Amino acid sequence: MTITLKVPSIACGACANTITKAIEGQKPDAKVSIDVESKMVTVETEASEEIIKEIITAAGHTVEG
Repeated sequence: MTITLKVPSIACGACANTITKAIEGQKPDAKVSIDVESKMVTVETEASEEIIKEIITAAGHTVEG
């Protein structure tokens, strides 16, 4: 399943790396793609959208919607 989320708190590549490491740390099978300019996070995973949102929030970022 592909999950796409708007994460307005992404400011730079370091933010993207933090989110990627947080998701991959808990869901090693996930494929994470982040567009810093549009602040969009796309995750291919078997995990639910709620779990991915919780991981991003726990990493110190905010998720829209």
